[in-house]
Amino acid sequence: MVPIWSSASVNGLPLTGLPQMSNGLQTKLFERTRGSGAEVISKKGGAGWAVAISIREVIHAILLDKQCILPVSSLQQGAYGIKNVCYSIPTVIGRKGVLEQVEVSLWPREKLGLQNSARALQETFSKIK
Repeated sequence: MVPIWSSASVNGLPLTGLPQMSNGLQTKLFERTRGSGAEVISKKGGAGWAVAISIREVIHAILLDKQCILPVSSLQQGAYGIKNVCYSIPTVIGRKGVLEQVEVSLWPREKLGLQNSARALQETFSKIK
């Protein structure tokens, strides 16, 4: 999981531009977000509805040829310098599935974080392959 602060916003305002935003608050927000999935599962016993809604969105995008951008994992072909690993980035989904992977501008440390995460996925996959 890599936080993308460069495009995070609140009511259309850049999150990093808010006066109360500090490195410490960014760290707290990231840690809270990273653990929130496990928290939901422990409190509710699962996250089935959220998963079902996400799957529904992908199915609708394909069946209705919506050609909309969804945050889905797909085989990367070079976005952010990442190849041959499935990774979740903004992706245009339509009747033929993945139509395009959208590469938004990132800060250098965010891009490096994505590349490091992809490399870790590739290393893990090579161990179990």
